[in-house]
Amino acid sequence: MQFDMKIIKKVIRAILFVLAIPFLYTLIALILSLIPVNTNDGDIEDTEVIYLSTNGVHLSIILAKSDLNESLRDGLISSPSDNFLAFGWGDEEFYLNTPTWSDLKFTTAFKAVFLQGPSLIHITRYKNVQAHWLKIKVSRSELDTINELLVKSFLPDEHGHKIHLKEAGYSFNDDFYKARGSYSCFKTCNTWVNTIFKQSGLQSCLWTPFDFGLLRKYD
Repeated sequence: MQFDMKIIKKVIRAILFVLAIPFLYTLIALILSLIPVNTNDGDIEDTEVIYLSTNGVHLSIILAKSDLNESLRDGLISSPSDNFLAFGWGDEEFYLNTPTWSDLKFTTAFKAVFLQGPSLIHITRYKNVQAHWLKIKVSRSELDTINELLVKSFLPDEHGHKIHLKEAGYSFNDDFYKARGSYSCFKTCNTWVNTIFKQSGLQSCLWTPFDFGLLRKYD
């Protein structure tokens, strides 16, 4: 059997190109993660506290329930014993079909990264501060901006109300709500958090799809 060397070379080049894409993506992500934004707070007085957490992959912003403005608090499920709310953002199908990493399927991950489906905001409610949370001091104006950006992340119904997905949480202390935007390799759960930090004037990365890019700014 004879092989056409031109075809073989084309196949090899195609394979090398496909293999190079994730390498280049990771390299660019690492470089941009190292470029800091908002490194100088000036004379702003940091009187408020927020928290940043990760499950090892996925970042969340945590606010005390008492620090939520009226627009953000309106329509959210909570009980009197809930003192802190953690906000995360991500692909709807990924969230609903992957309660644990062992449930992750290639098709689910592929759709989330490349097909840009609808997204959700995941809110987890806590009674107390968790040991692994990173404490971050912010100003009143920065906290107000975070509130405003979180409000804008929700996709409202025709009456302007938050859309709660009933019985879609993983446990007794979490809920899902419809969100704006679509997940992709360029807009991940972590770029969402980083963008909120950046637009609020907090230390952040130029761009980062990974959790460690922002975490290292506050270690």
